[in-house]
Amino acid sequence: MAIDKKQVEEIVRAVGGKENIEAATHCVTRLRFALYDESKVDTESLDQNDLVKGQFSSQGQFQVVIGPGLVDKVYDEMIQITGGDRSSKDDVKAVAGKKQNPIQRAIKTLSDIFIPILPAIITAGLLLGINNILTGPGIFFDGKSLVDVYPAWKDLASIINTIASTAFTFLPALIGWAAVKRFGGSPLLGIVLGLILVHPDLLSAYGYADAVNNGTVPTWNLFGWEIEKIGYQGQVLPVLVSAYLLAKMEIFLNKRVHDSIKLLVVAPVTLLITGFLAFTIIGPVTFAIANAITSGLIYVYDSYAALGGLIYGGLYALLVITGMHHTFLAVDVQLIGSQGGTFLWPMLALSNIAQGSAALAMMLVLREKKMRGLAATSSVSAFLGVTEPAIFGVNIRYRYPFIFGMIGSAIGGVLLTMNNVQATSIGVGGVPGFLSIFPDKWGVFFIGMAIVLVVPFVLTVLFGRAKLRKEDRSASNETVNEPKAATSQSASGVTSSTAKTDPSQRTRSAAQVGDEAVNTLEIMAPLTGQAVSLEQVPDPAFAEKQMGEGVAIEPSGNVVVAPFDAQVAHVIKSKHAVILEHASGLQVLIHVGINTVSLKGEGFNMHVEAGEHVKAGQKLLEFDRKLIEDAGYPLITPIIIPDGQDMVERVEVTTGDVTSNQNGVLKVHLKG
Repeated sequence: MAIDKKQVEEIVRAVGGKENIEAATHCVTRLRFALYDESKVDTESLDQNDLVKGQFSSQGQFQVVIGPGLVDKVYDEMIQITGGDRSSKDDVKAVAGKKQNPIQRAIKTLSDIFIPILPAIITAGLLLGINNILTGPGIFFDGKSLVDVYPAWKDLASIINTIASTAFTFLPALIGWAAVKRFGGSPLLGIVLGLILVHPDLLSAYGYADAVNNGTVPTWNLFGWEIEKIGYQGQVLPVLVSAYLLAKMEIFLNKRVHDSIKLLVVAPVTLLITGFLAFTIIGPVTFAIANAITSGLIYVYDSYAALGGLIYGGLYALLVITGMHHTFLAVDVQLIGSQGGTFLWPMLALSNIAQGSAALAMMLVLREKKMRGLAATSSVSAFLGVTEPAIFGVNIRYRYPFIFGMIGSAIGGVLLTMNNVQATSIGVGGVPGFLSIFPDKWGVFFIGMAIVLVVPFVLTVLFGRAKLRKEDRSASNETVNEPKAATSQSASGVTSSTAKTDPSQRTRSAAQVGDEAVNTLEIMAPLTGQAVSLEQVPDPAFAEKQMGEGVAIEPSGNVVVAPFDAQVAHVIKSKHAVILEHASGLQVLIHVGINTVSLKGEGFNMHVEAGEHVKAGQKLLEFDRKLIEDAGYPLITPIIIPDGQDMVERVEVTTGDVTSNQNGVLKVHLKG
């Protein structure tokens, strides 16, 4: 299809002109821009442009939906008009990341630092939970612990405690490794920096308060300058700031020191200067800031416990969606290091269970077999502390279970804070989270657990079933006296459909019936799996039908076949999508996964070429499910009837379990 150069020029002007385009690329359906200033975008002009099917901004990228087969031509024309360089999707993504505000960048940085060390912290928390069971008084015996009654277990508990507490004792080394790596320096130097800050010659941070009260804080005397000789066990800010300085200094020296003496200069100078500043300036200042933050949190917790529990307990699931929950890992670690326990982690554990309970309830609400399976498996994951599958796969998709999960979590949060429930460590969230709780508060925690299990579950089931009954009544009213169609299929795949008349209309003439006859193309499922509506696709371009009507399939296999006899109109270079053209001229897009263009063809094996004629059921492409899922991309596959095809009158969608080339998922009614 030829394109109008003026319309492409209008797109360029609408996004703020070529001077506002920092980088631009395209995928199979849309143009992707990294713009200097998105406020300059003229959305009304884009809406009026015949080439544009939709527009939206996501993760720092402004995306203009053009449609399959046409977007590459528009992109080529745009590059000629602007004189810009061609960019890859990764290039645009990198540029877009720079557009994030300081808070977003700070949250991402903390996430990048703490996520790699989280397994070690969680393992330590679980082992400390076992130690709590062995040493906690009143769990098995009145006023006594298990090791008090059975002294033979005492040394075993001691060994477990030593193993468990190591990650927290040397936490600055773990943070130093992850932080220096994140900031671009040598991770090994980060480990050494962290170990320097907890050297056994230093006064432990855990004994600092007693030493101050007793006047026994050791010091260094540097030519009359008294410096407290203390370590930073359990502290976060001192090592974070020091790691940033170390990484930047190492990068600076690496660029300026000759290769022949780098080994003798870069690492020693970097560690010496950073270590000195850590003990003299960075440590004391950040230690004071960290203590001030901790004191502020403790004050809020002591003064407004119920309000704090209501807000944090209720809104924690929202923090997961934004990614801000990673920020609170640092707060938890700081509270444990300075206060011996955290009141935030117990509420996190209950929030996990609440979202899992809401997802589990959807098993009794949903009708699609695959979605019920997803609800079951994701709820188990949430009960074990990993809520993302439940939140993103089920609860956010239907909204109301997510809201009811937050309500249950808020009630549980109030109960915990009112009863001063705290955790000794960061362990596994969800049901196993009780292992991290101080044993004398297990009873209250279990009551909170019951609340977040029952409240979201009951509310979700009641509301969900009421919603389904309402939808059923509405659908029943719409189908009363609706004529049914009888179809006969020709060898070409186009079927003739003639409406059956109800008794009140049987006197109509054959000519009238003939006037209602339409040609239809039944499109079979190109994949085996679960057919769902486009609204469930996690991409606004598809979900809002900006490119056209269609259906999506959650695949259970890894093979895409031709849904009818066709000619291959276009094969996308990254092999994740193909456009087929029927003999009637109708074109159909099959797009495997969401944002899978980023894989640049990895994980896909295309078996056909553009211009080739294929038979219904013939293999088009194969894909590597594990590779795509491990890369973090959804496998849901939209099958789209692109807009702008004049022969299309309307499209009917069928959902449910499908087998490739055996079940029809779309029925396209053609004009004429």
